[in-house]
Amino acid sequence: MTESDKMKKTVLVTGGTRGIGEATARLFAENGYNTVINYRESCEKAATLEKELSGKGLSVMTVKTDVSDPVQTEEMIKKITVRFGGVDILINNAGVAWQGLTQDMSDSDYRRVMDVNFGGVFNCTRAVLPYMISRKSGSIVNVSSVLGVSGGSCETVYSASKAAIIGFTAALSKEVGLSGIRVNAVAPGVIETDMNACHNEETMHELAECSALMKNGTAQEVARAIFFLAEDSASFITGQTLKVDGNVLI
Repeated sequence: MTESDKMKKTVLVTGGTRGIGEATARLFAENGYNTVINYRESCEKAATLEKELSGKGLSVMTVKTDVSDPVQTEEMIKKITVRFGGVDILINNAGVAWQGLTQDMSDSDYRRVMDVNFGGVFNCTRAVLPYMISRKSGSIVNVSSVLGVSGGSCETVYSASKAAIIGFTAALSKEVGLSGIRVNAVAPGVIETDMNACHNEETMHELAECSALMKNGTAQEVARAIFFLAEDSASFITGQTLKVDGNVLI
């Protein structure tokens, strides 16, 4: 780590090689943060992204970790600590989706959705808190979903995992506030990312019509909301869930 890197804050973005995670990682890196990009499977994408950002003189590190595994998560935080000293800002973005009738969901699918979407938030948060508490400073932004607020048919467990994040955010903010740590969440609506690539153009158009703005969101728009909540400009905001959904009408 260079002397310059020591002066910077370090952000960890989970699920940071695509969609909202990639847009968020890029935004932090371009604004001078030591940026750690976590991924589980996208080795080639992670390498390409690291090479691109590092080539611009930005401070970037990629780490392959399944955040649903607490042991792997602890090892990831140790690696980051060796490189940058610790995590000042945590963006819990990693997530998986599952669509179908509840009675058709297997035990393994249920566990995977809950273990990644909520378990990953818990594992990463628990791992970074000692450093943040010791410094009396820190910011955590969790990526939930509007389905965590309103629920979605045929996405019951996904909705439940995202609702758990909202409850966790509100509760943790009260627990760690005296330690100078802020905890917030964003709840994106329909965003044009790989996760929604399963929908055809007609379906995406219909979903856009459910927004008061008559459009779907972009990963960059969500990233800017995350960046705002994470930074000191939102220093008196904690325990909140910001919907980034164009005001879904139904």
